[in-house]
Amino acid sequence: MNAPITMRPFGRAPDGRPVEAYTLTNVHGMSVCILTYGGTVQSLRALDRDGELDDVVLGYDELERYFDSPRYFGALIGRYANRIAKGWFSIDGRDYQVTRNEGENSLHGGVEGFDKRLWTAKAQETRVGARLTLNLVSPDGDQGFPGELAVQVAYELTRGNELRLDFQATTTAPTVINLTNHSYWNLSGLDGRHTRDHEFQVFAEAYTPVDEALLPTGEIAPVAGTEFDFREPRLLTVDLDHNFVLRPKGRGALAPAARLHHPGVGRTLQIDTTEPGLQVFTGFGGVALETQRFPDAPNHPNFVPTLLRPGVTWKSTTVFKLSA
Repeated sequence: MNAPITMRPFGRAPDGRPVEAYTLTNVHGMSVCILTYGGTVQSLRALDRDGELDDVVLGYDELERYFDSPRYFGALIGRYANRIAKGWFSIDGRDYQVTRNEGENSLHGGVEGFDKRLWTAKAQETRVGARLTLNLVSPDGDQGFPGELAVQVAYELTRGNELRLDFQATTTAPTVINLTNHSYWNLSGLDGRHTRDHEFQVFAEAYTPVDEALLPTGEIAPVAGTEFDFREPRLLTVDLDHNFVLRPKGRGALAPAARLHHPGVGRTLQIDTTEPGLQVFTGFGGVALETQRFPDAPNHPNFVPTLLRPGVTWKSTTVFKLSA
């Protein structure tokens, strides 16, 4: 049996510091490889119905390809996942301008988001599997965001073929926050060229419509009667870059968000989360399923708040469960 935790060098970051690749493996042979650069899920090998292992997330074999890639393959996203219109928001009557990297707007934390940072890592075996805990301190003013933000993300691979992500963060000044993982999934394995042969279900009655710049209009609209109605499983033949408003749940409670299934190989991905939203993006041969707060929420008072104040710990949990 493979060791539950292994580590190997994976090149050097642009500033010359060494990057490490940690692989967590469970008793069934399922494994996930996580890079300290970007906190990136570089690969995730899961069993199909015939007991064969395949990589089911998109990633690069060479570290250098992550440096300038606009795709965010497998990365941890922050300080603010998704878009902020014109990179602008206001807190307590004070305006803030953050870096803009998608035309006039800020996307996934701005010019140098958490996907471009080197995280510190600690690996340990747990009662249910193996865990890699990553830490990062984002200084006050980083990309224009206020407050020093201390972030911790724990990846845990369990005996039940679950990859659990626990996020937490604290700040020294009022700020906005939205953290997620940006893995692209293709359950057919990396030979799959698209996800249109995947069955997809989202446990959402509504979504947030967007304008031509993919910014939310502020409306929360029902999915019924639209192409965004995935309340029942159906083939993923629609091109998506939209946020789904998940069914309400108790504060801090894990609840089903989505289900992805590939009939050909029999793999199923079940996503449970404490988050209120799921951004679904189809592209590059995979589908990104980003549990999150809503895009541009700081500029829409009717959206779930993203404000974090000193003395409060921001928390979020998402569980990706693979079965065949």
